[in-house]
Amino acid sequence: MSHLFTPLSIGKLELENRIVIAPMCQYSAENGKFTAWHDMHLGNLAQSGAGLLIIEATAIEPEGRITYGDVGLWDDETEAALGKTITAVRSHSDMPIAIQLAHAGRKASCEKPWDGSGAIAPDHKNGWQVVAPSTVPFRAGDPAPEALSTSRIREIVQSFADATKRADRLGIDAIEVHAAHGYLLHQFLSPHSNKRQDDYGGSLENRMRIVIEVYDAVRAAFDPSKPVGIRISASDWVEGGWDIDQSVQLARVLKERGCDFIDVSSGGLHIDQKIPLGPNYQVPFAERIKSETGMTTIAVGLITEPEQAEAIVFTGQADAIALARGILYDPRWPWHAAAALGAEVKAANQYLRCQPRTLKKLFG
Repeated sequence: MSHLFTPLSIGKLELENRIVIAPMCQYSAENGKFTAWHDMHLGNLAQSGAGLLIIEATAIEPEGRITYGDVGLWDDETEAALGKTITAVRSHSDMPIAIQLAHAGRKASCEKPWDGSGAIAPDHKNGWQVVAPSTVPFRAGDPAPEALSTSRIREIVQSFADATKRADRLGIDAIEVHAAHGYLLHQFLSPHSNKRQDDYGGSLENRMRIVIEVYDAVRAAFDPSKPVGIRISASDWVEGGWDIDQSVQLARVLKERGCDFIDVSSGGLHIDQKIPLGPNYQVPFAERIKSETGMTTIAVGLITEPEQAEAIVFTGQADAIALARGILYDPRWPWHAAAALGAEVKAANQYLRCQPRTLKKLFG
């Protein structure tokens, strides 16, 4: 039996298999509101046969968006728009749906990727003043971020909690706190972007403080029967930055506080990062965190082949794998993986007749 297609419990949430659809920004919102594009995009992915669908990075305040096209969950209008999309997707799929809550910090106020991804000045019609732990821009020449006051930090923590309450009202099945890829919470973790001299800077305990506060606020605001997890970058891939040793310590603290899962990525904080790209290049990070903390762990990064994913789960390197670009390229990747591994996968009734003649049990 394929291990990739065995059930997995994340907290009290039961997944039919160990394939997770990673959150992938679409830059297609209107003033933070989900649109018909998201109905189509997420509806398509919800027919993939994966075990869990995580909605893209969703800003907890307008200033937390990466681009002016990012989705958000900060008021009644954005909540209603997401609710419409969730209703559309769930009308034809029972796949569990999670959402990633995020704040981009100094990497906010940017152009959409297909327009170059460059930073937009605060006085531009599509831009705004960005914030960060310290006044250190992501790139030389970018508009300088404004260092967050302790009162603004408290407001942002509360905004994470408020967005969580909205997600809970909409029936979202799980929350993933975004503390990876160089965005705000990661910026606090890394000494390269955090130069503060107060309770939120300096020591590892201080640099982790806002992440713990956000986790606690989200956990308290969400249905206690539903899981809350976190996504981290396990390494900045730059000397003197955030690394795997610190990531293990953060994971231990979160595990003690009841964190249900950790989604282990890397990079995104520093322009001088040197990433040794290759198949499974981030899997050792997930493996170490899993072995040293026992937390349910999701591995990501250039996982493209069914046998590759099967090996990661079979050998215990991670409890699940997440797909991003790979499932955009092939939205039926789980079907094809099940076929390759001799497993079964769920398909909508409307698609049952496409089952290949040589795979009589693919769809059960």
